[in-house]
Amino acid sequence: MRWPVEDDPHDELVLERFAPEETYKTRVYAALKQAIVNMDIYSSEDPTWLDERQLSERLGVSRTPVREAIAMLEQEGFVKSMPRRGIMVLKKTRREVTEMIEAWAALESMAARLAAQKASDSDIGKLRKLFEGFNESHRPADYLSEYSAANIQFHQTLIRLSGSHVLLEITSNILMHVRGIRQITIGRDDRATRSMDDHLAIIEALERRDVDGAERRSREHTLGLARYVEEHGDIFD
Repeated sequence: MRWPVEDDPHDELVLERFAPEETYKTRVYAALKQAIVNMDIYSSEDPTWLDERQLSERLGVSRTPVREAIAMLEQEGFVKSMPRRGIMVLKKTRREVTEMIEAWAALESMAARLAAQKASDSDIGKLRKLFEGFNESHRPADYLSEYSAANIQFHQTLIRLSGSHVLLEITSNILMHVRGIRQITIGRDDRATRSMDDHLAIIEALERRDVDGAERRSREHTLGLARYVEEHGDIFD
């Protein structure tokens, strides 16, 4: 780092101290966003509600940073404030979900490409370990909750193996919806079995350092989910 020269004001690094309320707002925003991403909002037809007062109490902060964080999340399309009712976590329509999955396919396939180039053998091996417990006597279709957790972890890990902070940041806003859709569709039409076959094919391509193959298989796998949602979108109606 080059320190500023006294007679060169253009080189001076100007920083302003964070105000406490800004720090709280940022922390509350991050905590609420992560909590919302981890929610399974598509498993029920009923809307999911958040209460500002309860959030304040559980986080141990005043209602001001909670209110500010909610406003930020509302701008990003995660929630909507409903007068005299509370804060509703927003679901997407069938068309919106399909478009988000298509975007995820593009982003994750690039992550697979980067992972094939950059990830260590040890890290790629962690993907395979996610599915070691599944076999003919312990089929994914018979242990859907367990497999669904491994499925989501696979996709999250694949994004991380890209080594791209930008991909991580962009996909975090899509994850809540894609995660929920994967969970409610995985038990239909033996999709769990096909899903694991696809995952193993992606892992094999990564292990071979087959850059194009890893990218293609990842994209085709996720686009298959998009097609399924288009064909069986009654779950959103």
